Amino acid sequence: MRKTPCLITILGIVLLAVAAVSAESEEFNWRGRIASGQTIEIKGVNGDIQAEEGGSEVEVRALKTGRRSDPSEVQIEVVEHSDGVTICAVYPSSGRPNECRPGNGGRNSVKNNDVKVHFTVRVPAGVAFVGRTVNGDVETSHLSSNASAHTVNGKIEISCDGSGVANTVNGSIYAALGAPFEDDAEFSTVNGSVTLELPGDVDAEVRASSVNGTIKSDFPLRISGRWGPKSARGTLGSGGPELSVKTVNGSIKILEGRR
Repeated sequence: MRKTPCLITILGIVLLAVAAVSAESEEFNWRGRIASGQTIEIKGVNGDIQAEEGGSEVEVRALKTGRRSDPSEVQIEVVEHSDGVTICAVYPSSGRPNECRPGNGGRNSVKNNDVKVHFTVRVPAGVAFVGRTVNGDVETSHLSSNASAHTVNGKIEISCDGSGVANTVNGSIYAALGAPFEDDAEFSTVNGSVTLELPGDVDAEVRASSVNGTIKSDFPLRISGRWGPKSARGTLGSGGPELSVKTVNGSIKILEGRR
């Protein structure tokens, strides 16, 4: 009986070693100049996206890892266009080919492929950032321009000197923004909370709603609802673009920025 723990320990070590060997990885690197005012857009499917302020060029690192699936089957495509550069993780398809296109264009259907692509991006001052994935988090750290983040299953954290938007389904949103909004913006989730830090001189028309959660604001908002769905409306500054903040299962905080 005394030998059993030893056998279990050895078996565990062997299993860990097999798992480590079975995991494969492959790395992709790209760098290039993008003019101030243009956008670097990253589009993934499975994996996190992280962005931070960098030097004079955009630098993108994509680390592909897989256990059952071959990482080399997932291609990283770079598409240059009039608004900047879009870089996508393009998965193999048994039917209609997947393709990389800017914005909401393109196609990337994934079936029976466990490859994850983790993107790390360095963004020069003045270049806007857009991150899109399905299963993963999107985070930006102290960017100097606008930031936009979109995922389905993952949290979003935005920190930038510009304005931004953020959408997820299963995850919370935190956004610290440094510039007033020039266009309508939405921050929405279903299962998670939303916290916004806005500059004190922001001009916007706020529309906030939560079904199962509270709404708190440092800015003057008219809040209605006690036990059921709650909503809030208010004009910040002299008004302007519509700022929509929505969740179903979570709370909302709209704070005056302390960055």
